[in-house]
Amino acid sequence: MTARLVLADAPTAQDALTFARRAARIGDEGVRLQAAGGVLAMTTAALAPRGLLDRTPTVLAMRVVAADPELQCDLVVGELSESDDDTALTLPDSALAPAWAGMAPPRGGWQARGEIPAATLASRAQWGIAAVAERVPTDAGEDVVRAIRGDVWGAPDDALLGLPLGVAFAAFSLGFIGGEEAARVTASGRWMRVSLQRGHVLSRGPAATGLTPVRETGAPA
Repeated sequence: MTARLVLADAPTAQDALTFARRAARIGDEGVRLQAAGGVLAMTTAALAPRGLLDRTPTVLAMRVVAADPELQCDLVVGELSESDDDTALTLPDSALAPAWAGMAPPRGGWQARGEIPAATLASRAQWGIAAVAERVPTDAGEDVVRAIRGDVWGAPDDALLGLPLGVAFAAFSLGFIGGEEAARVTASGRWMRVSLQRGHVLSRGPAATGLTPVRETGAPA
């Protein structure tokens, strides 16, 4: 029998599918599905280090939706697809095991650190996208592209309270930015969280260790 992810209703199923498709466009390490008590948390890595010497910060995007109260799961999948039931999505035959899925943000202890206007997140994301495009050479290999993306998105940004620029990229690319809201920034231990009505972006890593911030008029350090 094909495994399915049963959501609260048809619009919620489409919401979850949209998140999974957006996640697939920005990376290939899947979406973590954690469901219990009628709630499904969907998490994907917009940015994550590979290897012990990689100083790229971890930037995770999380979308929480309503699920069938009987649904319980914790797995990482590479894709989701529609099913014959419009309230459910079809799961792939096999799961993934990316390294980032082993890092769990704390459940409590979050303390306020400020706010970032949604418009600032959008503008900084667009600046970063342009910076990456400008720096990637023609016919660049995967390793080169990854190094450039890590350099741009991993650098701390003054406009984002010192958080890595990748936080803005995650919020923008996963569709979290809408309207004129102010994103709430909180911290717990080594983790920082940027919360918007449509989702959360969590970050942990070198961006908080004193790297040279991104400047509006220059290239990232």
